[in-house]
Amino acid sequence: MEKYWFTYEDIHSTIRDLAERIRQSGYDADAIVAIGSGGFIPARILRTYIKKPIFAVGIAYYDDENKPTDTPHKVQWVDEVERKLTGKRILLVDEVDDSRTTLEYCIRELLTHKPASVAVAVLHNKDKEKRGVIPPEVKLYLAGRELEDRWICYPWDALDIEEQNRQAHAAR
Repeated sequence: MEKYWFTYEDIHSTIRDLAERIRQSGYDADAIVAIGSGGFIPARILRTYIKKPIFAVGIAYYDDENKPTDTPHKVQWVDEVERKLTGKRILLVDEVDDSRTTLEYCIRELLTHKPASVAVAVLHNKDKEKRGVIPPEVKLYLAGRELEDRWICYPWDALDIEEQNRQAHAAR
């Protein structure tokens, strides 16, 4: 199976460009909500550019062997959601839009807490048929890069970062 290999520099550059596109869109979030665990690092880098507080949620869709489960489920949620997110403009961040199931689940959960609006920013969108949908209430959807449907090797998942970087450079 062909894979994508990314360095931290690749990720940072993509997020810098994504932040600029968010700025150009005019969407001014009050808060970033990171979907864990993959969205934590992209959300933190994005915060460097758009300077908004980050809240974290944990949604599990894959098991320990990286196989999808029947449905996503909450592992961790924002404490006092109503107080912190009700009436706020939220930017939901994740690393990859693969099946879209996790995104849809998280968006629908956020919408139950009556935010002013929700926008979505993903580092990568896989160009494939999606099982989930982006609800019509979402004001903006942006992907840093569009990719073919291949396994993505992110640097934060690497046991050996030097090997990760070698693979990423060799794939260019």
